[in-house]
Amino acid sequence: MAGKKQTTKTSTISSADTAYRSVERRYRALLEFLPDPVFVVDVRGRISYLNPAFMKTFGWNLEELEGKHIPFVPAHLKEETRQGIRRLQIEKVIHGFETKRLTKDGKIIDVVLDGAIYFDEDKNLAGQVIILRDVTRGKRVTRMNEALYRVAKALPQYQSLNDRLEFIIKEVQEIIGLRGASVILIDERKNEFFFRQAVYEDGETDKRIKEIRFPADKGVAGYVYRTGKPLIVPDYPNSPYFFGEVDEKSGYQTKNMIDVPIRTPDRIIGVLCAVNKKEGEFDEDDLELLSAIASTVASPIENARINEELKRSYEEVKSLNKAKDRVIHHLSHELKTPVSVLSASLSLLTKKLSGMDGKDWKTIMDRAERNLKRILEMQYEVEDILKKKDYTTYYLISALLDACSDEMEVLASLEAGEENMLQSIRKRIEDLFGPRESVSEKISLDVFTKNTVQALRPLFAHRMCHVEVRTEKTPPICIPRDVLTKIIEGLVRNAVCNTPDGGEIVISVKNGETGPALEVRDFGVGITEENRRLIFESYITTRETMQYSTRKPYDFNAGGKGFDLLRMKIFSERYNFKIGMTSTRCSFIPDDDDLCPGDIKNCSHCTSERVCHNSGGTAVVIIFPEADAFMNGGKSGRK
Repeated sequence: MAGKKQTTKTSTISSADTAYRSVERRYRALLEFLPDPVFVVDVRGRISYLNPAFMKTFGWNLEELEGKHIPFVPAHLKEETRQGIRRLQIEKVIHGFETKRLTKDGKIIDVVLDGAIYFDEDKNLAGQVIILRDVTRGKRVTRMNEALYRVAKALPQYQSLNDRLEFIIKEVQEIIGLRGASVILIDERKNEFFFRQAVYEDGETDKRIKEIRFPADKGVAGYVYRTGKPLIVPDYPNSPYFFGEVDEKSGYQTKNMIDVPIRTPDRIIGVLCAVNKKEGEFDEDDLELLSAIASTVASPIENARINEELKRSYEEVKSLNKAKDRVIHHLSHELKTPVSVLSASLSLLTKKLSGMDGKDWKTIMDRAERNLKRILEMQYEVEDILKKKDYTTYYLISALLDACSDEMEVLASLEAGEENMLQSIRKRIEDLFGPRESVSEKISLDVFTKNTVQALRPLFAHRMCHVEVRTEKTPPICIPRDVLTKIIEGLVRNAVCNTPDGGEIVISVKNGETGPALEVRDFGVGITEENRRLIFESYITTRETMQYSTRKPYDFNAGGKGFDLLRMKIFSERYNFKIGMTSTRCSFIPDDDDLCPGDIKNCSHCTSERVCHNSGGTAVVIIFPEADAFMNGGKSGRK
């Protein structure tokens, strides 16, 4: 009987054990089927089970972690995790606990945690079962949609392109978690990239990087612009796209980056760049987000840039209109006054000759006065032409009248009483403006410049300016001698006229990147921003008409006819050289109508020559092609 009972008890245990294993198999099959990561730990937090979804999401398998703690809690979340475990032990079950976890390769993902504790047969705490749902992708999509909505909604509020770009960059930084981001636009005329806007954590990098330009075929940006494809670069210093010049000039170390093209319907206008992700590495989700933002903002950026160009053009039109008025007043001052003096001088001469016999001199004087009146009538016609903005005709007539007014007094004195006064005037006009050929030849710019400046020194010997010539040996250039003489003389005269006594002028010849370079730098009054835009583009003087006076050549503020730089611009197109100018207006006289006393010793602001030299100045640089390059691929150099 006892044996029968023992057999029955053994049979019952065996059946229960079989049922338990059957249930365990069913639960294990369910856990392995679940798409969400599941793991089981004992009371000490050591792993006893991982399902396949956990291995797929986090990268660890059971063999690596069995009997160990999972090293997937970020350092800054460890205290939060400990509090969560205590909460689970008290509440027995928790749902919807949002947190972050690390994958085996170091990537941080967003998860929602559901957990429960379980007990053994004796109802003692045996461990925990945790289910994790990876919500990184969903949260990223939500954040991306929210960001795109904010960007689209907010962009119309920013009229300034810089403000618009700064808003876009800050949105990108916040969403992805970046230490720096920038919008890099293309200067199609120069084929260069420039940082139109940048935002970095330290605040100082922003300023430095905005001053940097680099070739459009360099770096990650060059690849993206050339191919139109976005690019993730996880290890930038060791990548084939590394271009160290930007990091060197900005003083910032780029470790990783993403660049995506900013594309309008017809072309790529730039690159949206994200650098140095704060947590983890850049991934395809980041690239997708950045590309979506770049697509959203491309047209608004282009529209804002076009709007800026229109505003700039409008300001230039206003400046040109002001310049036109200045030209009209200048002509009145420079032409009417000397012609009136000539007319009065002829009247006096007529009185002195009135006692002489014969009528020949009367005919000559009548002819001279008649032509003086014609010049005045032409001047009035020029004013009408200017009002119609026919600048081409204006340049020709203005130059003609200026030359005639300068020579009339001399010719009247030399030719008085002779029949050929009018012919002499016409000959002078022919000499100044008639067609002629200037033959280009090979010239050593360094030697020619030194000799030319030496020949000019007697002309400004009365000025107390220090003129220094610095030259180095350069390859020959190809240009007519008379043209090069006019260029050097015009630059030196303008520099001396705009430099007060006690000031300094440095004339240098050196080898530039593309050919010999001539630079004339003065430490004088400088040119205002408005006049800098116009100085090479039109006939214009840089002072108001009432301040303007034609004095002895090379005097301070001596003035002139306003043709030197305009003539150089025409020469540059004919002889294929490049001309550029930088200028800083003297900080003590910032406006056109402010006056400089013309001598550092008499200036109340400049306590020393050093103060004056640092307050303003102008540098004009001319870069010539080498003679061989000019003759093989340049223009002929002949008029």
